[in-house]
Formats: sequence, structure tokens, C-alpha cells
Amino acid sequence: MLKEIRPAIVSFAALACLTGLIYPLAMTGIAQVAFPTQANGSLITQNNQVIGSALIGQSFTEPKYFHGRPSATTAPDPQDPAKSVPAPYNAANSMGSNLGPTSKALADRLASDMAALKQENPGAAVPVDLVTTSGSGLDPDVSPEAALFQVPRVAKARNLPEARVRALVESQATGRDLGVLGEPRVNVLKLNLALDKMQAQNQPGS
Repeated sequence: MLKEIRPAIVSFAALACLTGLIYPLAMTGIAQVAFPTQANGSLITQNNQVIGSALIGQSFTEPKYFHGRPSATTAPDPQDPAKSVPAPYNAANSMGSNLGPTSKALADRLASDMAALKQENPGAAVPVDLVTTSGSGLDPDVSPEAALFQVPRVAKARNLPEARVRALVESQATGRDLGVLGEPRVNVLKLNLALDKMQAQNQPGS
């Protein structure tokens, strides 16, 4: 009996060691050497402090900053853990809204967001990614069109020429990966950091 079971036990142990220990350690080591930034979460630092990740969006609401896509992520209600409350870009609970095209709540939210955005930039068409949530709720990017749509608001809030802010957006835009994968995009956190840096350099005495 033991003679028949032994090969199975040895095979199981060898495969467990290979796939559960050796392979993960090898891939981790290769990633740390070849792609250290990506392997460690694509973290973004400022003054030696981590302020975010290039892979996870953040909630920007002030007029002087570019805003990302709406996020439908939630978190437990502090007053009643059985309920949930909106928590934009909650990385612990990645999700979409799960609202369908016949949802009144979705229609009302879209109408409200569209009205606010049209008031912000009356002469421009509203890019779809400024009113629709992503499937993950954590999208860190917006389309170049969505970023450019916000230029008048941001320039006015910072008392900067629109042309200068527009040029900054265009400089931060990234094309398709390898020329064919994904869509052109702008990372909102990186754009806002570049915006802060540009304005700091614009201050008298800087």
C-alpha cells in the first residue's frame, strides 16, 4: 500500500515545492530586478513620502485640480456596518455601480453630472468618461479629451493662461501601449502633481 502511495506523495510534494515556492520566488526576484517600480505597486512619491499609486485613482474635488472618472466604490457605514456608503476609489472594495440602462438612479446621476459639466464648460461636448464609472471604480486615468475639457476651470482657479495648462495636459498624455494596446490616456495624479509644480515655478521669487 505504502509503495503505491509513495510516488503520489513525492509527486505532490515536488509539484507543491515547484509551483508554490520556487516559481513564485523566481518570478518575484525577476520582477524586482527587471521591473522594480511596477513590482512594488507603481508608487508615486513626493518629498520622500508615498502619496499614491499610478494604478489607483484618487478623489480630487477642488476646482484647481483635474478630476478623474466617477467612482462607484463603497465602504461599510460607520454608523451601521450592515449598510454601505459611497467611498470613491476605495481600493479595498473594487467594483462598478451594477446599475443598468433602465435604472432611474443612474439616469438621475448622469443628468446631474452632465448639467454640472455643461455649466463648467458650456461650449464643449462632455467626454463620456467624465460621467461614467469604470468597472473597477479605481481607474487612475482619463482620456486626453476629458482632461482638456477641464482646462478652462483649472486655469481660472489657478489664474493661469489656458494655453499653458492645455500644453501641460498634452505633455502628460500617453499613447496606446506598443502602439496598439489600450487607449490614449492621462494619469490624473501625475497631471495634478505636474500642475502644482508648474504653478510653484510661476510664483514670484521661484
